Amino acid sequence: MELIETVEQWAWIGWLVLILVFLVIEMLTLDFTFLMLGIGGLAGLLADLLGAPIWLQVIIAAGVAAILVLVLRPPLLRRLRRGEDPTPSNVDALIGLRGTVVSSVGTHGGQVKLANGDIWTARAEADHLAEAGDLEPGMPVRVSRIDGATAVVRSDSPTPPTPAV
Repeated sequence: MELIETVEQWAWIGWLVLILVFLVIEMLTLDFTFLMLGIGGLAGLLADLLGAPIWLQVIIAAGVAAILVLVLRPPLLRRLRRGEDPTPSNVDALIGLRGTVVSSVGTHGGQVKLANGDIWTARAEADHLAEAGDLEPGMPVRVSRIDGATAVVRSDSPTPPTPAV
């Protein structure tokens, strides 16, 4: 019994530490989750200051945090991200970009000039090579993915229909 009384007597310090930890994590993540948990901790601290038992403080803190995460966080995130530019950038902007083979592209390398003017080291997709062999200079290609500093490309030319026999 003495341990429970000690915990209840000093619970306010635990709530303050928990609130501070959540706020520091929130400052690093900017995701509003830990802010809501910190506000839930504040509700637990208020319950402690009003004399509620420790089990009720925890229930109040968890309930307030859950309600805030489910109800308040989504509109706050929408408002925060409202001004973001949805345009892909950096490597993401290269996926799907068209280009032309500069030097023969196979499984071990080659070069392509992309539509943005950049010349990249490239290699052909493995499944594509099984179908068509190396990509020769002048062939149109499309970037499938970026692997380190190498563009992985596949032919962008329509495959000619196979003649009926």
